[in-house]
Amino acid sequence: MEVTVPKMIVSNRTLDFGSGFYTTSDLKQAKRWAKLKTERQKKGHPVVSVYEFDKDKANKYLNIHNFGSANKEWLEYVASNRKNTYIGKKYDIVIGPVANDNTMPVISDYMAKNIDENTALILLKPQKLTDQYAFLTLKGLSCLSFTEVILL
Repeated sequence: MEVTVPKMIVSNRTLDFGSGFYTTSDLKQAKRWAKLKTERQKKGHPVVSVYEFDKDKANKYLNIHNFGSANKEWLEYVASNRKNTYIGKKYDIVIGPVANDNTMPVISDYMAKNIDENTALILLKPQKLTDQYAFLTLKGLSCLSFTEVILL
């Protein structure tokens, strides 16, 4: 659906970076998400809402964490958010790789302690992970402005 005014979404699902408003800078990924969501809901037509992100404002005023890669810190953060046990530092925006359908079996095995951290990171390394931006506070959302909608 078209989202001209982003809102904080509190979900009963556990997400990679916690409850919030998620975006990506990768248009192909956004199109895949839109099509998948439409398929799952069995209604509507897939669209991609496009936003401009005011990086200067965000970097000046907000608490941002950027995971440059799917490393140890990212794995622990995603696992603790997915288990709903994260109690660390709070951020306005978190940026990093998205745990997609291909990576979730590895992360699930890691969370279930079927594989250790090093094995999980080795298995994740060849994955071509796209990025996600999680806007976790209203202050974070204030750095987004709607620009257009792309009909798919």
